[in-house]
Amino acid sequence: METRPILKNRVFLYLTEFFAGMSVMAVELGASRLLAPYFSSSQIVWTIIIGTIMIAMALGNIYGGRAADKNPNPDRLYARIIIAAIWIAAIPVLGKYIIILISGLLIFTVSNNFLVIAGFVACMVIFVFPLFLLGTVTPSLVKYTVDNLDNNGKLVGNLNAFNTIGSIIGTFVPTFISIPAVGTSITFLIFAGILFILCAVYFISSKVSMKKIKRLPVGMFIFILCVIFGHRSNFAFWQKDLLFEGESIYNYLQVYEDDRARYFSTNVLFGIQSVYLKEKGLTGYYYDFAMAAPFMTGVNEKDSLDILILGNGTGTFATQCERYFDKDLNIIGVEIDEKITELAREYFELPEDVEVVTYDGRAYLNAVDEKYDVIMVDAYQDITIPFQMSSEEFFSLVKDHLKDGGVMVVNMNMKSGGEGSINEYLSDTISSVFSEVYYSDTFGVSNREVFASDNPEMLRVFAENVEKEEDYELSWMMDQVSNRLVEYNAGDYVMTDDKAPVELLGMKVIDELIQAEVSYYKEIFKEGGIKAVIEML
Repeated sequence: METRPILKNRVFLYLTEFFAGMSVMAVELGASRLLAPYFSSSQIVWTIIIGTIMIAMALGNIYGGRAADKNPNPDRLYARIIIAAIWIAAIPVLGKYIIILISGLLIFTVSNNFLVIAGFVACMVIFVFPLFLLGTVTPSLVKYTVDNLDNNGKLVGNLNAFNTIGSIIGTFVPTFISIPAVGTSITFLIFAGILFILCAVYFISSKVSMKKIKRLPVGMFIFILCVIFGHRSNFAFWQKDLLFEGESIYNYLQVYEDDRARYFSTNVLFGIQSVYLKEKGLTGYYYDFAMAAPFMTGVNEKDSLDILILGNGTGTFATQCERYFDKDLNIIGVEIDEKITELAREYFELPEDVEVVTYDGRAYLNAVDEKYDVIMVDAYQDITIPFQMSSEEFFSLVKDHLKDGGVMVVNMNMKSGGEGSINEYLSDTISSVFSEVYYSDTFGVSNREVFASDNPEMLRVFAENVEKEEDYELSWMMDQVSNRLVEYNAGDYVMTDDKAPVELLGMKVIDELIQAEVSYYKEIFKEGGIKAVIEML
């Protein structure tokens, strides 16, 4: 086995293990943030990421062990690490284009499980190779450190310990420091740079001939190009007029506008989480339908109203309530992502008297004793429906925080029907807790509003209060809700904290929505191929 002076002190080998483990976890967390704006951040996506990374690491371990036995030259290991570093640095530059390309190709060929297949293929293409190379580190280092049978257990244990410690740090640093501070793209570049510096120290200190380390200057040049072109990588690269695009601990964040309104989204491909209408009228979105809840609890018969919003977003519902209900309103919004609240104040004119608590919705209910006239549950984003806010136990907790005659309104953002759909599961679960459950589908989009109460006079109260409403626009809107209200006939699909398959159910709806959206283009593709589709776009 060829030796290098820097490897005689095993500290450098331990550092190699440490930084390799740290980089693997950082890439894994970066992968979730890279994929989330396109495929969501659900448990399904996390399962795909973890699964593909485990595949890569297992293959890397096998190959690394065999390669070390066949040719125990540490130069080969550090050359592989350089290649991994360059690949990781290239992810911010090319990753988003690869994801869109894969999605575009698969959307015409896959009818079911699109998110699973597209996410899996994207992970395999983007992340498997560099992590495969990093997976060769541990078996190679074992070969370089274990030189007798007396201390091999201790040395292998030390290597694994340094790898584990590095993995721990690589888990916390991206989540709590680098991604919120500088974003996903620079996080990839930081950890790629660490690996590159590690290899540079190895080769330079070993005084390897330039002929043998030609990868180093070439790699440095490529890395610099990646830093230049990837340090500020827009996820929605086709949109040039964004007011804001960034990341928080929890979400990808995007704010954009048109002549009519300003919009907030946590996904670049589909879905709007909040909207602010510039003309100060009704939005035309589900928030207008949700305003039926205050009428159902008797808003025009009360001097004051207590409203709790679980999943406040940028505060569209709170803003609309303050705009249309001329009375003493006590509105509390609960939003787990503090950065979203900051955007609400900056871009969406969230009223200052609306208190926003940075907390998980269910945890907040567990922490307070107050009761409310209206509780809005608006914490569902595309496929990422928090299971803990979809169970029988959760809705029972909501019920405990409603006043007599209080109403819960739930925004279901994936309108679907049929046996065993996500909406049927949610509605059946709500019906297992509340005696009165009605729903109303919104205009032309995928949302459905579900209203629930234990007040058997809920619809009578609604009608009487709508009659007292003097604002013509709001009164007309409530008439639309009334015409669409349907009493829900409950079934047996009840979700609990122990069993709530919300993500698999949501994935089925996403497949339906995607197929409905692309069916027209599929026909064009069949007739004229990809050229015809591009011409249509």
